[in-house]
Amino acid sequence: MSVELERLTASVAKLTTAEKSLVALVAGLAELIRNNASDPAALNKLADDIDADSKEITDAVAANTPAAPVDPNAP
Repeated sequence: MSVELERLTASVAKLTTAEKSLVALVAGLAELIRNNASDPAALNKLADDIDADSKEITDAVAANTPAAPVDPNAP
């Protein structure tokens, strides 16, 4: 296997792991909300955790997304 293919395979494995983690997080949110519907403090903590996780995810996506090439013909 070439070095390039090994690198690509490792990158895909990281992406798959991250995707599965994100799916598990989202899937568990509805259950957490239902289980804590009568506890405003727990719901606020959950909202704070979601805000923190959202920022971390957004930052990671931005850091790993290549900048779009500049179109010299754009106005």
